Amino acid sequence: MKKIALAAALSVAASSAFAGGVAEPVMEPEVVAAETSSSAGGIVVPLLLLLVIAAAAANK
Repeated sequence: MKKIALAAALSVAASSAFAGGVAEPVMEPEVVAAETSSSAGGIVVPLLLLLVIAAAAANK
């Protein structure tokens, strides 16, 4: 009787493992963050400030 119960339990466990079938895994695309350089923004602001100061000094 124990062998029949064990065989029934194993057959149920084996059949449930294949219940959904084999499906291909879905891979999500990897998100890559683009790095920006702030060197252009760091140079433009002081140059504009220097230009405004030079223009103000030229008008006096």
